[in-house]
Amino acid sequence: MSGDWNDEELKASVETYVEMQRNERAGQLIIKKHYFRKLAERFGRSEKTFEQRMQNISYVLSLLGRGWLTGLKPVRSIDARIAARIEKILEQLEGQKMAPVAAFEVAVLEETRQKDLPKPDGNPSPASRPIAVTQFQRDATVKAWVLQQAAGICECCEKPAPFKNVDGRPYLELHYIRQLGEGGPDTVSNAVALCPNCHQEIHYGANAQALAAWLYDNVSRLIRS
Repeated sequence: MSGDWNDEELKASVETYVEMQRNERAGQLIIKKHYFRKLAERFGRSEKTFEQRMQNISYVLSLLGRGWLTGLKPVRSIDARIAARIEKILEQLEGQKMAPVAAFEVAVLEETRQKDLPKPDGNPSPASRPIAVTQFQRDATVKAWVLQQAAGICECCEKPAPFKNVDGRPYLELHYIRQLGEGGPDTVSNAVALCPNCHQEIHYGANAQALAAWLYDNVSRLIRS
């Protein structure tokens, strides 16, 4: 999307999106073009441009695991910087502190677009930062590389990913065998791509330790740390 967006028009776009979504959830009939027209008249951009920006907002919501507005299918034509700004505005509007994830996931996507992504060094001792929750500053290339290597197949049950996400990619989740909160490294030698079922089981299942042991024995890049 051409042209940088200032804070005022980006905030107005997110506010309008939230208003439309709130009205839709209340069962009200909304005519999106009327909202786009008001924004276009206010900021001097085309209605189509604001419609596309609304689809970017849908995309950020999808990265947060949240629902988006009917008729505004997620479109990922934004960079990590814009995604982070949209997420921050959503946080401010909702009055709650969220662990930021959108910019990281967009960065992962940008890395996975590279062919033959080189094996990253990662960070043996990833830094952490205190916010409402503690979030480790992960290396997007680590997740991107692991997902590339998995090629849509869960590295635990060895079955295809159960569905595709809004980008059309097989949906697998990154799991650290030794958790970062326990001092584990953010490296490919500590990370696997799992389907949601295996991921939940390795966190909460009775056979979690057996699954971890199986992964160490069968995924050659893993190193016990």
